[in-house]
Amino acid sequence: MFILSRLSDLIRIPPDQFNKEAQTSIIYELNKKYANKVVHNLGLIISVWDLIKVDDGLIKPGDGSSFIKCEIRVVVFRPFVGEILTGWIEKCSPEGLFIKCEFFNDIFIPKNMLFPDCEYNINENAWIWKPDEETNLYLDINEKIKFRVEEEIFINVKPKGPKLENETEPTPEEEANKKPSYAILGSCQTDGMGCVSWWE
Repeated sequence: MFILSRLSDLIRIPPDQFNKEAQTSIIYELNKKYANKVVHNLGLIISVWDLIKVDDGLIKPGDGSSFIKCEIRVVVFRPFVGEILTGWIEKCSPEGLFIKCEFFNDIFIPKNMLFPDCEYNINENAWIWKPDEETNLYLDINEKIKFRVEEEIFINVKPKGPKLENETEPTPEEEANKKPSYAILGSCQTDGMGCVSWWE
């Protein structure tokens, strides 16, 4: 689920950080830049793990800050394909289940990757698995669920430019339907998957 990955960067240390130890200032600025950010084809960076190499600082003309080239290791959330994760059902829809973890919400289980004989009940807003004629097992909101990672999806999100005069603000629906830069596709098709309460 978590990996250590190596990065190199030129980090800017502003003058108000000069009274602290150099290592503390560098880690603070790196965490400000990377923590809780998605790096394309790498994953969700949690925090800086350690400093591997730090060069001498340079000062640019007209800027009182110090620029330091450094190599670091960062803790990255990037589950491997086939890994079993535990989360909570955030939302049910006819398309499938939206899952959230403690710090990551962009997980989706499409309907074709749920158990066979699963049906969506529009009145109860829940998926129901019928392993036999007498049993109805509910996949309901806020239920704890185990699922298998099937695919990672990275989308290169472009930064927003300045707003033009005739440009309108995005509607709440457009904001809600905006694709995340990093998402996980999961499945529930084997024994032990699905709601944790079923197997206890």
